Amino acid sequence: MAAASVAAGLAMAEGAAALPSAGRRGRELRGMWVATVVNIDWPSKPGLSAEDQRAELIAYLDEAVRRRLNAVVLQVRPTADAFWPSRYEPWSEWLTGTQGKDPGWDPLGTAVREAHRRGLELHAWFNPFRIAMHTDPGRLVPTHPARLHPEWVVPYGGKLYYNPGLPEVRRFMQDAMLDAVRRYRLDAVHWDDYFYPYPVAGQTFDDDEAFARYGAGFPDRASWRRDNIDRLVREMGRRVHRIRPGTRFGISPFGVWRNIATDPTGSDTRAGVQTYDDLYADTRGWVRKGWIDYICPQLYWHIGLAAADYAKLVPWWDEVARGTGVRLYVGEALYKAGDPAQPAPWQDPAELSRHLTLAAGYRQVRGHIFYSAKHVVADRIGAMQRVVDDHYTYRADG
Repeated sequence: MAAASVAAGLAMAEGAAALPSAGRRGRELRGMWVATVVNIDWPSKPGLSAEDQRAELIAYLDEAVRRRLNAVVLQVRPTADAFWPSRYEPWSEWLTGTQGKDPGWDPLGTAVREAHRRGLELHAWFNPFRIAMHTDPGRLVPTHPARLHPEWVVPYGGKLYYNPGLPEVRRFMQDAMLDAVRRYRLDAVHWDDYFYPYPVAGQTFDDDEAFARYGAGFPDRASWRRDNIDRLVREMGRRVHRIRPGTRFGISPFGVWRNIATDPTGSDTRAGVQTYDDLYADTRGWVRKGWIDYICPQLYWHIGLAAADYAKLVPWWDEVARGTGVRLYVGEALYKAGDPAQPAPWQDPAELSRHLTLAAGYRQVRGHIFYSAKHVVADRIGAMQRVVDDHYTYRADG
């Protein structure tokens, strides 16, 4: 988009934003991700006492309230493990430092209760296929399902993954995640951008045996892999709604489905990754078919970036969501604000606020989620406070 077009879009959005978003389009979502894998956000380190872990969690919930947010997206199954007393998988090592060790409290149950007490939604964030951040099955607890079923496991890119091509794997993963849905009054089940793993140069994801067994009738392996992920998404949505009808099912994918040079219905981008082709995730198709309740593409780029322009991707996703009934939220890269390794636009405290101003001009955009919680707290250059001052001047409904 040319600079003049960006300016026109911002002007249009500023005019639209003269009325509070809630008044124009109903309740908006204002969320933040709380990442637990490798202790990105919480707990700050493994092995803290139950009291200290709980205090850190409560502090994040209170920060969300202070920033006038209304949702927290808490990672509760980062590596085929659990932040609740699961019937299927071991306690997470990111709690105690030892996989399978009881932390002495129920983090997810506490998070749901305390979030709701503060008028916050609690979206439970699950990673479907990732087993470990290493490739040594012997480091997993002996009772881990990946140890009991080594035929389910594929090492790739320095990590261990469950094989999406096996129906028994897809069923088990759903059962493991749905254990939390049955136990707790979750506002949403949330998946992020990891389906088949991101490509690693020079490495092959070895699913030859599964493809030989289940790939008949597909024109190629890519089509079969996409069907595996389609089945997982469709089945999970149905089961979530059947078990707890009020709980939504949302996905936050990488922000580019396909580039326009690859597909005329794709976005005007030149991204190095396309979810449809590289992760075998037909994110646009899930929205158009109504298989999910919300989509939150991670539009982690600044306005004007040549390869993936925020100002081009927001209208593209707005068009995808139009008429589907699927809510569109936008994932925002708060972590880039003030990072000296990022380009000049991210050194401007107003960049993220401009994102919300631009997005306000598109009717399908119903909110934003910020990555991640520790950056909401630290707010390195005041970008989050600028968003609050410019856009969150009133308390959002809980």
